Amino acid sequence: MTKEYWRWREYNWKAPDIEWREADIISGGVDVGSVSSQAVLMTDGRLFAYSSMRTGSDSPDSARKAMGWALEETGLTLEGIQYVVGTGYGRVNVPFSNRAITEIACHARGANYIYGPTVRTVLDMGGQDCKAIHCDGRGKVTAFLMNDKCAAGTGRGMEVFADLLTVSIEEIGERSLDVDEEPPPVSSTCVVFAKSEATALLREGWPKNKVLAAYCSAMAHRVVTLLERIGVEEDFAITGGISKNIGVVKRLEDELGVKSLATDYDPQIAGAIGAALFAEALVKKERSKGG
Repeated sequence: MTKEYWRWREYNWKAPDIEWREADIISGGVDVGSVSSQAVLMTDGRLFAYSSMRTGSDSPDSARKAMGWALEETGLTLEGIQYVVGTGYGRVNVPFSNRAITEIACHARGANYIYGPTVRTVLDMGGQDCKAIHCDGRGKVTAFLMNDKCAAGTGRGMEVFADLLTVSIEEIGERSLDVDEEPPPVSSTCVVFAKSEATALLREGWPKNKVLAAYCSAMAHRVVTLLERIGVEEDFAITGGISKNIGVVKRLEDELGVKSLATDYDPQIAGAIGAALFAEALVKKERSKGG
């Protein structure tokens, strides 16, 4: 069987110390992205369970599978969730959601939760676009810019390079830093042309790590130009799958001269966490009207 170097690890998790039956509000968030989908369950605003898996060709099916995997072995059923918010690229295609909210709002809210209320600038590096977001101390969006013109500087672009160089996608970041000196970035920001350029560099005898360094550097620079347009107010945090690529993150921090915040949470589930928090707030709002 041919190894799929682009394929990243899918996973699910549940909190061992939370008993959902004792919760007042159980809320859900589903972030159906272009490359990956995450489902989050929260009990009274605490992270209870989540899953992260690849988005298939069918958004509703991807949403169902992600939520099913998050619920697995919890004893909780979909019917037991009081409110579900869908977000992401496929947010209008979450068949069991009560409402859809943009990923920009959800990533800001999720970043506020996982990084804390000091966050003012959030960079969401997703599968097919990058978003630079300003938010206030409650995680409310005050301004944003996005780049969705092509896959460079995104998860999809990184997958293309993993396959081209036969390097596991989860090793790219570390390997890109294992160079004697930093090479110039690949000149093209388009994945198609960057791929041709990388192939030419390999033919010239460049080692894989050096080519990876050149591509990670180009990705970081592309994102920095987006951030510079909106301005980076500290504290600064990164969400989305590329936040796990140390090669891109370190170069981005070096170029900006700003360190991004660290967290024990998985930054890839920020959008789904934000959606689940909106869901909890909407339950409370409905109750207050009813009261």
